[in-house]
Order: sequence, then C-alpha cells, then structure tokens
Amino acid sequence: MADSKELKVTLIKSKHGRLKNHRACVTGLGLRKMHQTVQVANTPENRGMINQISYLLSVEEA
Repeated sequence: MADSKELKVTLIKSKHGRLKNHRACVTGLGLRKMHQTVQVANTPENRGMINQISYLLSVEEA
C-alpha cells in the first residue's frame, strides 16, 4: 500500500447509527451512499480515516 498513489474506497456498510466521528470520517472521504466508490490520495490523513472506519469499508489500490 505504500507505493500506490491512489486508493479505491467503497462503503459496504451503512453509516447510520455509527459514532459521530466515524460518520464524519465517511463524509471526509467523500462517501455519501452505500456501495459508492471513490478514489482518494494515499496520504497519512486519509489512511488514518480509513483505519478508523475499516469495518465499514472495502479498500483496494488504484
């Protein structure tokens, strides 16, 4: 994961009923609805959000 410049992130579980800061991470990654996929830069900030809500996401290298 270190060499990849972009990550494909897909929301595979609902954000409803989750902790407020976990919902904020979902929004911060640009995800709005279930099964939506976005490409985000592989930065420490984005990886931190992904690690925090990894139980809601599917992550691939792009």
